[in-house]
Amino acid sequence: MRLVSAAIILRGDEVLICQRRAGHPMEFKWEFPGGKIEAGETAEQALIRELEEELGIQAELGPPLTRIVHHYRNGGAVDLQFFVVYQFKGELENRVFNDFRWVPLTTLTRYDFLAADRGLIHDLAEGKLEIPK
Repeated sequence: MRLVSAAIILRGDEVLICQRRAGHPMEFKWEFPGGKIEAGETAEQALIRELEEELGIQAELGPPLTRIVHHYRNGGAVDLQFFVVYQFKGELENRVFNDFRWVPLTTLTRYDFLAADRGLIHDLAEGKLEIPK
């Protein structure tokens, strides 16, 4: 089971989404920024590190939003912890993605997201998930 933390970075009614590069597993799929929790790290520490590595920002993590355990068809599994981010320092810099963009929450289902994120995508787009302030 891979342990992962990811950020729902909000700007008003928009959220930041990122697209995986060619040549990587699940290339060109959309996802939320974040990554693997390393040994000895908390989910929060891992996410702060990942956001610096991937986007060059120093994020102020808000409250946890949700946790999802997803089993892929190939037998792999992921335990995803999502945190809300309302503020960060630094300018967004694309260091590892094919693309990244701000999109309205209501349009999330138009993007081809990773299978593990799809339930969350629908809940966010339809306003079913209360986002803590």
